[in-house]
Amino acid sequence: MILEFNYLIRIITVGAALLLLAQVSATEIRKELKWPMAGMIVGAVAYLINSTPLMASQGVFDPWVDLVSISTMVSIWLFARTLFEREPRPRLVLGVVALFLVAWFESNFIQLGINLGFFVLHIASLALMVDIVREGVLGRDDDLIEERRAIRLWLPLLLAAQAANIMLYEIAEIVFEVSTRSPPAQLINSLIIFALILFSGLAFMRSETDLLVRTQADRKAENDPAPLDLNPSETVLHEKLTAAMDEGAYRTSGLTIAALADQLDTPEHRLRALINRKLGYRNFSTFLNRHRIAEARAKVVE
Repeated sequence: MILEFNYLIRIITVGAALLLLAQVSATEIRKELKWPMAGMIVGAVAYLINSTPLMASQGVFDPWVDLVSISTMVSIWLFARTLFEREPRPRLVLGVVALFLVAWFESNFIQLGINLGFFVLHIASLALMVDIVREGVLGRDDDLIEERRAIRLWLPLLLAAQAANIMLYEIAEIVFEVSTRSPPAQLINSLIIFALILFSGLAFMRSETDLLVRTQADRKAENDPAPLDLNPSETVLHEKLTAAMDEGAYRTSGLTIAALADQLDTPEHRLRALINRKLGYRNFSTFLNRHRIAEARAKVVE
């Protein structure tokens, strides 16, 4: 009964993943997000195939399905870092990809006897998940886009929980001889991946276009904001904010938007909305740096 239900969940999950992949392909989101997101979906499908009891025997295609499966972690990492506007350096990306490829090759074609490639892959994957959680949680206060601030909480934690569950369980298979091919273990993994795909699809459909599509015009607008269209309350707040900046508030070390909101005696969400929606900044640090750069340029001119 458990085995049949597991197969049913996997079939439904693969179907949902393919529908999400088609939606991602048809949507005009920027390629820096599209390719990692597509990789996440394809990798999740590959993992479902690779971890099914039908794949217990080694076949000619098994190493290649495994390659696509393990690439999921890299895709998740690239997607999250790009979404959070913390893109890793190209050299770091190449290094991560090379590490995964070498570990995959050792695990599937060399096999030194201690399963070195297996442990390298899982430790590296856990490191990437830790990096996602760090970037998501620690960067949340600096983020001015409310929708992305929510994503910074649920996306890293959900992905990290799902990935940690899979990786720790597979490590337990090697160290403690726990069978991940058992029907209950298979069903747990299937349900977790199904929930991840379903949640990702709902989040994607509800996401604002600005979060996924960012053109050069958007970047230019942040550096050169358009004329302001403020209501009376926003005008008052903007005047207070301008006065604080003129007085050098941006020079305060470690200044947070919460501290600035307290200084201006205004709710933090109102200040976030003003700086993001009216002034065009996506991150609080970018807003502060604009004032710091302007001051530095003025000193050079003098």
